[in-house]
Amino acid sequence: MNNMMERLETIARRYEELNEILMDPSIANDVQKMTEASKEQASLENAYQLYQEYKKVLDGIEEAKELMKENDPEIKEMAELELSELEEKKPQIEEKLHLELIPKDPNDNKNVIVEIRGAAGGDEGNIFAGDLYRMYVKYAESQGWKIEVLEAQDSEAGGYSLISFMIKGEGVYSKLKFESGSHRVQRVPKTETQGRVHTSTATVLVMPEAEEVDFELNPSDLRIDTYRASGAGGQHINKTDSAVRITHIPTGVVTTSQDGRSQHDNRDKAMRAMRTKLYEMKLREQEEAIGSERRSKIGTGDRSEKIRTYNYPQNRVTDHRIGLTIQQLDRIMEGKLDDIIEALMNEDQRLKLLGEEQ
Repeated sequence: MNNMMERLETIARRYEELNEILMDPSIANDVQKMTEASKEQASLENAYQLYQEYKKVLDGIEEAKELMKENDPEIKEMAELELSELEEKKPQIEEKLHLELIPKDPNDNKNVIVEIRGAAGGDEGNIFAGDLYRMYVKYAESQGWKIEVLEAQDSEAGGYSLISFMIKGEGVYSKLKFESGSHRVQRVPKTETQGRVHTSTATVLVMPEAEEVDFELNPSDLRIDTYRASGAGGQHINKTDSAVRITHIPTGVVTTSQDGRSQHDNRDKAMRAMRTKLYEMKLREQEEAIGSERRSKIGTGDRSEKIRTYNYPQNRVTDHRIGLTIQQLDRIMEGKLDDIIEALMNEDQRLKLLGEEQ
């Protein structure tokens, strides 16, 4: 308990210090410093407010105990009632504080860039990639998030060989970060004449959007090409060289965008995607360097890791990491992902709690 109070005191001091920094008029000229301070304060907000509430409860308990020493029976009775209420409230706040002090993923509140690729199964893998994209769009809509397509490579049979898109909103990464991996589908493809069930896969990669303060790009490391967009798109498709391809020369990472309204828009989207991909690489390198390999998280987030099976004949979805099976595949493909995502988040929190106790 003493350790918890010390940590809370440190948080409170830092929160108030950040308050003073943000109130200093000179910070208005330093956008990066102001952004960093605002984000840090926002990350401490819940713990700070809970701590203030906790201190009031502790003070209230002491006051009630003092009042119980009074001779007046009415005051004594009121003090007993007050003490009883506060003693009940105290462990509830302590539990919330304990959870609040578990180290958080600093990327949880970020927007994300998602890449879905058709993998094993040829056309059927691409069709399934399109089904997954639609599922995430529906889920994003239910959360009030916005979706922006960065790149789409249509498949002749339907779906996509690749679709890359950004999802913007509150706490997007915290809810979608466990979607990275290989998603397996078992169903009878439209092209199958004998009614046999085939197994195909599509891979999903969810990356936290990197901002300029997270990852600084050296312009001399980039090669930027423009080309004529192809496929479905806006009114300028096939008329102007509006599509943009950016290559990061040191790593060979390539990002493209052709669905924007202009070359400038596509360049901006491709640059955001580039920054995000390089940031993701940097995060993975850091994790490997400390040898944790996301110990506190579910799975490695690796594209090759099989995480979930979607079985159409049995209307069943199974998440292999937590052993969760839901017999409502039809609902899930309509974006009703709350049960799966909540179960994954709860398991992640349980693992983090175990890590804290060890």
